[in-house]
Amino acid sequence: MEQTIFQKYIDILKEELRPAMGCTEPIAVAYAAARARDLLGEPPQEADVAVSGNILKNVKSVVVPHTGGMRGVDAAVCAGLVAGRADKQLEVISAVTDEQIAAIRAMRAQLPVHIEWAQTPHIFDICVKLRSASHTASVRIVDFHTNIVCEQVDGKVLFQKEGEAGCAESRTDRACLNVEDICRFAREVPLEDIRRVLSQQVEYNMAIAEEGLRHPYGANIGKVLLKNAAGDVRRKARAWAAAGSDARMNGCEMPVVIVSGSGNQGLTASVPVIVYARELGKSEEEMYRALALSDLVTIHLKTGIGTLSAYCGAVSAGVGAGAGIAYLCGGDEKVVSHTIVNAVAIVSGMICDGAKASCAAKISQAVDAGILGYEMFKEGNQFYGGDGIVTKGVENTIRNIGRLAHDGMAQTDREIIDIMLHTQTK
Repeated sequence: MEQTIFQKYIDILKEELRPAMGCTEPIAVAYAAARARDLLGEPPQEADVAVSGNILKNVKSVVVPHTGGMRGVDAAVCAGLVAGRADKQLEVISAVTDEQIAAIRAMRAQLPVHIEWAQTPHIFDICVKLRSASHTASVRIVDFHTNIVCEQVDGKVLFQKEGEAGCAESRTDRACLNVEDICRFAREVPLEDIRRVLSQQVEYNMAIAEEGLRHPYGANIGKVLLKNAAGDVRRKARAWAAAGSDARMNGCEMPVVIVSGSGNQGLTASVPVIVYARELGKSEEEMYRALALSDLVTIHLKTGIGTLSAYCGAVSAGVGAGAGIAYLCGGDEKVVSHTIVNAVAIVSGMICDGAKASCAAKISQAVDAGILGYEMFKEGNQFYGGDGIVTKGVENTIRNIGRLAHDGMAQTDREIIDIMLHTQTK
């Protein structure tokens, strides 16, 4: 395998597989708030928060960890202001005392936080501006969760990335990803080059999945599935992945190793593969190689879709998990490719209507589709080019998915956000 591609894949895994505490969109808001507070240098008296629609969607209904069960943009802002450590980035509110939780609640009741739906070309856009009696400070994050593109104090620009995004300057170009090379990478990469990043994924994601099965969180999707899973590895894989989301979406204060900027996608891409590996008695090396394939397939599918969209991100990760399980069970590139095509044909209509308890159920369905895609081909069945959005060649089908989610569902995304913002809750 060409060495430059080989190294790029290692770099992509290291860039993507990062620990995060809580749903990553409210955490990104808290990160921006904490950084703006540091720049302001004194207690704020008011906050203006302008965010893109997808940030509103993903922050509205999910519990912000270490807040005593609070939800929403204002809760994330106050958590970052009171207890945030900006140097910890996606773990910005990972260490919060009981006294700080009380202070977060008090600040939320007293601090004016003005929230605006930003009209921006960026799907992912967060700008937090703080005002004290005599100073202002602002921080803007664009395109991905830790990508600060502008910092200002009293209207003076302290830092700005050219073109405001700067993604290409700081991240490996994902255009190098393709299924053929991903399969080769999974076979050939020296285990020591990926062991550290993948071992953390195994440790963190299985721990929170176990937590979700041990205690009541959200709608308890994982527990419901596991109740009748005796001897059924497929159902067990779905249950454990869903349980991790049960816990994460409903305030569990444990970290998750993310994929494509999402903890739910990180759980979906990893936990089913780990469950299968352990149930089938596979070696640690076989499990890590299958995990690397699952993660990279997930990232490859998500690249054309974008960080956030109306297309449920768990679908890409469920497809990745199915591909990883196919590889774990001895499947070659042909089997992996057909698993991907079959799976996306089954479940690509699932929408993203924000982060909340029902994400666990969607994860379960996405994992099921990924496994079904593999089992179909193993039994000699497949979908063919011309079957809906499926076309000849796995890479062409992946491009169709990107086009569907990124371009075709843009208006769907706006409608979802509008519905969510104007729907009465109990």
